Amino acid sequence: MKLYDISMTIQENMMVYKNKTEKIPVITNSSNFSNSSSYESNLMMNLHTGTHIDAPLHMIEKGQTTDHYPLSLFLSSCVVLDFTANQEKITRSDLEKQQIPKNHFVLLKTKNSWDDQFQSDFIYLDKSGAEFLEENNVLGVGIDALGIERNQPYHETHKILLSRHIPILEGLRLKEVPAGEYILHALPLKIAGVEAAPTRAVLITK
Repeated sequence: MKLYDISMTIQENMMVYKNKTEKIPVITNSSNFSNSSSYESNLMMNLHTGTHIDAPLHMIEKGQTTDHYPLSLFLSSCVVLDFTANQEKITRSDLEKQQIPKNHFVLLKTKNSWDDQFQSDFIYLDKSGAEFLEENNVLGVGIDALGIERNQPYHETHKILLSRHIPILEGLRLKEVPAGEYILHALPLKIAGVEAAPTRAVLITK
């Protein structure tokens, strides 16, 4: 058995979406051994920072929140698909060439996994690819970018998946992971009433 940690490290100099200052996490010390008998830290960050799960409310008005997802979705069989040769996006045509097992969480590995700084031209999943995955009843979709789409009118990729309650797992690190089947452990933090949740994601070989 081999375990792959596919999560981003939360730190103040980490990559954030579009390099937005408000998305940079802030870690402060609330007590230390010079003023207390214990050491404690505070973390302030956007819920879409690093590796995280998107829920319907993120893009759909009055959509469900992360706490409505059954935990079984995030403890499931998973397949990693290799799209590292793609230079712009992942489409229906690309996915039709792959073997996608039934009832699996699908992770999209691209050249994004080699980026340490945010790239505005990151590889994304387009509308046709999202439709194909939705039609094939996948459990969830993950990608190694901080967004699953870019510059698409009306956020169609998000809405196609989230309207069917298919969770989106963003901010993965798949550089060291070969294509193939795994067991996914990607439990979102248990936060009530929010549209996204930070996640520690790992893959375990079958």
